[in-house]
Amino acid sequence: MKKLLGATSLALVLGLTGNSFAQQAPAAGGFQGPGIDMITISEALTLPDDAPVKISGKIQKSLGDEKYLFKDATGTIIIEIDDEEWNGVNATPETEIVIVGELDKGMLEETEVDVETVTLK
Repeated sequence: MKKLLGATSLALVLGLTGNSFAQQAPAAGGFQGPGIDMITISEALTLPDDAPVKISGKIQKSLGDEKYLFKDATGTIIIEIDDEEWNGVNATPETEIVIVGELDKGMLEETEVDVETVTLK
């Protein structure tokens, strides 16, 4: 009986201790320093394929298949935001957001931005 009580107590303590450590684990770190400068859509359209971009503006409408028409004061561009890149951000046509991504210039298609992150401005 004592062995059973001892084993149960040990399992309970280890279980609680494991959860405490998991809850107190530090957040993952990363680079902190200069990054991509904010540019306008008209500036982004002059950059080469695969160039990194950071632009702010508003989504005008959904074009389907995770593509949206994005606008700032200088023009419009198509952006593609995969579902997992929204990071909990909800946007309407009145919401100003900042997107970071990479230009995708196809031979016969319009220039697009493949979005990596979406944040509220």
